[in-house]
Amino acid sequence: MTVDLIIPCVFCHNDHIVTVKKEDYWAWQNGEHAQSAFSYLSADDREMLISGICPTCWDKMFGGDE
Repeated sequence: MTVDLIIPCVFCHNDHIVTVKKEDYWAWQNGEHAQSAFSYLSADDREMLISGICPTCWDKMFGGDE
């Protein structure tokens, strides 16, 4: 089973939806690192979960991929 997480960016306040497996979400909530719990997500989606910063705002603040 999957769950859609609606995450507002802490800077632009636009909502972003990240779909994860329910059991992986609970593993993350109980201390599993996002990289391990959500290995199937893109780095951008994992960053949304960790920091609440959307890819557009991240690029504005820190630049694009190096």
